[in-house]
Formats: sequence, structure tokens, C-alpha cells
Amino acid sequence: MSTSSPERDALQQRSALVVGVGGLGCPVALALAEAGVGRIVLCDDDLVDATNLHRQILFSEADVGSDKLEAAERELYRLGARPGSIELVRSRFLPDNARALAKSVDIVIEGADNFATKFLCADACFLEGRPVVHGAAVRWRATVLCVAASGAPCYRCLFEDLPSGAAAPNCAEAGVVGPIVGFAGALMADRALSVLLGDTRVFGNLVSFDGKTDRARELTLHARPRCTLCSAERNITDISYDRYTAAVCAA
Repeated sequence: MSTSSPERDALQQRSALVVGVGGLGCPVALALAEAGVGRIVLCDDDLVDATNLHRQILFSEADVGSDKLEAAERELYRLGARPGSIELVRSRFLPDNARALAKSVDIVIEGADNFATKFLCADACFLEGRPVVHGAAVRWRATVLCVAASGAPCYRCLFEDLPSGAAAPNCAEAGVVGPIVGFAGALMADRALSVLLGDTRVFGNLVSFDGKTDRARELTLHARPRCTLCSAERNITDISYDRYTAAVCAA
């Protein structure tokens, strides 16, 4: 997404949180920095791994074994990010910090590799009144969902609750094609920038891309009448550890 001077000036006043600086988070962070977003918060606690270099575009072989956030920050500034625009949170996105992190920014972009973090992010953003862009990539397929601060529809309207066992493989288990992750990350950034510039048309739209057929589909979701998060009958009113039982890791 290219930005004119007025748009760039507007983006300099906005902030975004990137949850997970991996295959999805790397292209998201790069696009936000290039667009001129004034404050970009990166949340991760991992090290750069050689096996992930094919999809984590901010890192090189020289970064293997180093702190992922430091390497990302260094590369973003090298590529022209505004001085002082990058903020690092050396932690996973957890029940202890989720609401505070969501509240601190204008939008959250979630690129986690597990359902526990995705549902936690959805819940925290709704409770704090923040829009969120969810993204996922497994094998040849990518999906991106943009959710308004008020939900309706939200992530739980689509996926009611955490799946379990073999029903929920992550990219480490199922594998992922590097360009598919890049496509998803670029689309997530496009959605986030659109929201930061005031475009509400992207809310509730689910985009699915199949890399084998090179086809993308965009569906308009509808709010689930008894959604536990965003409906009038909701029962999720706080963040509780026992609600997020899957292992937490970043893409």
C-alpha cells in the first residue's frame, strides 16, 4: 500500500502492535515501517532460527542465534524506519500483559502460530476496544481476518473456541511455503494500514488464498448471535489463564 504525503502524515500519529515477529510479523513490521507508522511495537521473546530464514524476511544467516527483536529492529532501521518508531517488548503475548499491550496501541496485528494466542489476542482486543487483524498460513493456504473494535463479527464468531489435538496443527508441524507467509503478511499490513487511515470496509472480511491454484476468495462474515465474546449474550468479560490451554509460541 503506497501512501501519499497526507496519508503518511496521518500514519505518523498512529500506533500498531505486531504480535509475533516471525513469518507473518516480519513483512507486517516492514510494511508498517515503510508506510511511516509513528509507533510500531514488536512483541516476541524468541531467537532467530536458521530453519525459519526462508520465511522470516528481516533476518539473515548472520542473525542466527541472536535476539529476534534486536535483529528486527536493526534491519527495520537500516531499511529506513523512522528514528525512534520501533518499540520492543521482550515477552510472549500472555494473559498477564495482553490487555495492557492491546490498550497501548491503535491496532493489533496478530501473526501467532497457535490458537491459544489467537484467541487471547481476540479477547484482549475486544475487551480493550481495539481493532485486530488476524493472520495464518499453513502449507499452501493463507487466511486474513480484520475485526473491528466492537467485533460483530469477531474471531470467535468464526472459530468458537480453541480446537484440540490433531485438529489444530501449526506451521511447524504441518509445514508452510515461504511465499504464502509473505502474501499473508502483506495483506495483513494492507488491512491494518487501511484501518489506521479510517477505512471501515475491511472489517468482517475474511480473505483466503490458495497458493496451489493462485486463487483468493473474500467472504463477508456475519456475527454469530450467541458469540461468547461479542454478542449480547457474551460471557467473556476478562482474561483468565484457564481459557487458553494450548502451547504459546510465535510464527
